[in-house]
Amino acid sequence: MLRKSLSPRRFLRRLRMSEQGIALTEFAFVLPIFIAMLFGGLELINLVMAHMRINQIAISVADNAGRVRTGIDESDIYEVFAGADQVGRGMDFATKGRVVLSSLQPNGQSDGKAGQMINWQRCYGSLSVTPRYGLQDKGKDDSSLAAGMGPDGGKIKAAEGTAVMFAEVSYRYTPIVLPGIVSGGLDLRYESAFNVRERTNQNITNAQGLTRNDC
Repeated sequence: MLRKSLSPRRFLRRLRMSEQGIALTEFAFVLPIFIAMLFGGLELINLVMAHMRINQIAISVADNAGRVRTGIDESDIYEVFAGADQVGRGMDFATKGRVVLSSLQPNGQSDGKAGQMINWQRCYGSLSVTPRYGLQDKGKDDSSLAAGMGPDGGKIKAAEGTAVMFAEVSYRYTPIVLPGIVSGGLDLRYESAFNVRERTNQNITNAQGLTRNDC
């Protein structure tokens, strides 16, 4: 039995009224949006985790350095930085990050030279970052750190006879989904400060002749 051929007008009318393939067409439109949301969500989660880990490194470095009693040695700094490396494992912190650990304490000066000083300072990590509040010995003979260390409105000062361990941690975050979406990466930075506990000698020693982690 021969099928009757459709006239062009009837064919166009039937084509216009047909609903076959609508679901596939809608899926084709929605798929790119869904993929963008999926990978965007993964990127956001990874970025949040990076923030949390960098913040944790800052807290652990300052806290662990402040817990060293009696006196502090270069070997203790090695252990503190080893702990930071453990927290940053999996994110290549040694290459993409930088820790600046400073010992803030009163400079012992009087009159117009009284203030705080960075008695010693040690660094870890390959990221090129300049300590934001100065290098070792800053404030030793003047009042340049009279207000302490830290951002405006949140500066930290050490009390007489003790010190504050001040940690600055920086990290260059590279997106995992679209590495080129942020040119050069995104810089993350956290700071933390802890008072020294029960340490009587705030000067750092080097009993084993270890290589100093200078900044």
